[in-house]
Amino acid sequence: MSPFSLCARALLAFAALASLCLDAAAQAPLTPIERFFSPPALDRARLSPKGRYVAAIFSTPGQRDMLAVIDLQTNAVSRAASYKDADILDFAWVNEERLLFNVTDKSVGPARQDAAYGLYAVNRDGSGMRQLAERRGEAMGIESHIKSRTLPWHTFIMSQRGTEDSEYVYVESVTWDLKDKFKSVELLRLNTLTGQASSVQRPGNVTAWLLDNAGAPRVALTYEKDTSTVHYLDPATSIWRPIASYHRYKGGRDAIEPVGFGPDGTLYVSATGGKDTMALHTFDLRTGKISPEPVIETPGYDFDGVLVSRRGKLLGAQLTTDARANVWFDPEMTALQKKIDAQAPGTVNLVSVAASPDAPWVLVTSYSDTHPISYNVYNLRDGSLKRLMERRPGIDPKRMARQEPVRYKARDGREIPGLLTTPPGGGKNLPLVVLVHGGPYVRGNRWGWDPDNQFLASRGYAVLEPEFRGSTGFGHTHFAAGLKQWGRAMQDDLADGARWAIAQGIADPKRICIAGASYGGYAALMGLAKDPELFRCGVSWAGLTDLNLLYNGQWAFSDLSEDYKAYGMPDLIGDPVKEAELLKANSPITHAARITQPLLMAYGAADRRVPLLHGRSFRDAVSGHNKQLEWVVYQDEEHGWSQAATKIDFWGRVEKFLAKQLGGAAAP
Repeated sequence: MSPFSLCARALLAFAALASLCLDAAAQAPLTPIERFFSPPALDRARLSPKGRYVAAIFSTPGQRDMLAVIDLQTNAVSRAASYKDADILDFAWVNEERLLFNVTDKSVGPARQDAAYGLYAVNRDGSGMRQLAERRGEAMGIESHIKSRTLPWHTFIMSQRGTEDSEYVYVESVTWDLKDKFKSVELLRLNTLTGQASSVQRPGNVTAWLLDNAGAPRVALTYEKDTSTVHYLDPATSIWRPIASYHRYKGGRDAIEPVGFGPDGTLYVSATGGKDTMALHTFDLRTGKISPEPVIETPGYDFDGVLVSRRGKLLGAQLTTDARANVWFDPEMTALQKKIDAQAPGTVNLVSVAASPDAPWVLVTSYSDTHPISYNVYNLRDGSLKRLMERRPGIDPKRMARQEPVRYKARDGREIPGLLTTPPGGGKNLPLVVLVHGGPYVRGNRWGWDPDNQFLASRGYAVLEPEFRGSTGFGHTHFAAGLKQWGRAMQDDLADGARWAIAQGIADPKRICIAGASYGGYAALMGLAKDPELFRCGVSWAGLTDLNLLYNGQWAFSDLSEDYKAYGMPDLIGDPVKEAELLKANSPITHAARITQPLLMAYGAADRRVPLLHGRSFRDAVSGHNKQLEWVVYQDEEHGWSQAATKIDFWGRVEKFLAKQLGGAAAP
């Protein structure tokens, strides 16, 4: 296949369809904050195996989220599962008549949730309900556990689609060591009618499993200290054998990421093939070599996607470059995509197929930078496209902001990707928010509608979201350039982005704020310390303030293993002994006395990833000389905000804070 790259800039040709003129935008009332941060009306729509039904999670104000099924043939909607004291969290189809799901309590924050998700199965009409895994907090002894055949609470839905043609599914059970740290993921074959389960032999401490095209376990990814190993379950011998190994945390040019299987047993992997960015290749299971030529290559981006297939046929892939899109191997799917795009211009239209090749419908997920996700179905028989429901019906796309993928040069010449969101109607010399993603060794945002940047833009701010060095998804060199660069070159990339926006005439140099969560919160504090002449104010939530707390036990979230402390963090961030001065010099707490700009800080009291000690220590160090510090703690929240009430309160504070400091709009 010829190299492929999606660029969302092409969709900007439809700007006139989704923008108001500047004068009209200025006169329009502000979109209420609740419309950005309240729960979506519809979530996670999924087509049934034979394609007649769509199941989804429905949310209604004042009621619990329920699992409902739409009959595409009759348009009837039936309730499959709902509770008075719990909300549906996620689900999967078992077969055409049965669903697997779990629950949670969305009425309280994580700190007050005393039960796990549980696991249940039910027929699409609400009959045949069976609990398959217990919820933590429910008293259940060993005897009753065996008698009821209920699995332990740490049993979860597998993200992959299985065979979807029987009552059986594969589920995952996470185990921990004596220190309550992650150990391994067990794979279980579960009968959703009887609750009977059997375990799959694993080749070591497994972090991830991969099913083949027929829905059988075929690949397992294991770890040992600093090494990750890919194992293949050979159907000829029924024995696991290693097929690749690489550094667990730094990756490298030898790393491969299994993506999926074709119906003929071909393994597809993401690998560099000797280049800087990863592409989709086939992997020869006999020789252990990847194909010389990629199947899909996305110049400037690492391949990030999944295969799209139905029983017996590989159709294509769904991937992300600056935006998400389908790439089709199958000519019929290519033609179908063109027909759907013609009926839904101005949006990206992602096509999902049912497992059965005879399914009469496909599910179409449509979105753009101004348009939140909508779910549609395309009738393969009559060629009609029908809207099922908007995910956020309260959002008017005509009043949303345009977003553009950008690239700018850092001071050392490195090209930094990013996203620029500008208020409806555009403008020059705007107040700017540099919004920094967390991680930091992950990818940040993708092109498309997002509540954070759209809310800020609706209040008159331009929003720049840099993919600073160390971010993944843009090649190994870009990632490796961020090693041990906390507070250094990674920080310079953010300041250089703000200066680029000034040079482009986008940003007013006297009205720039830096903001972010987790690592982004850290970067906001370091930005105020390193570039006080550039950043007028800062917003930091769940932000770490002392790098040494990463190593001394205060950074205590459950998936931070001793292996990561020993083999990952010293290479990624710095050695706590050999480079103690480096860590100290690049900790915000060290520079607290220099921060005099207005600052808004927020934390979750139950945060185990960045404990409240980070925020309190920094607050105490700053508050004596900085009278423009605003501080809030959300008692029931952990690392990030899960509750709609928290999001609305927090972003309302941000709205007022930025209006005061930068002069943007704020609701009365």
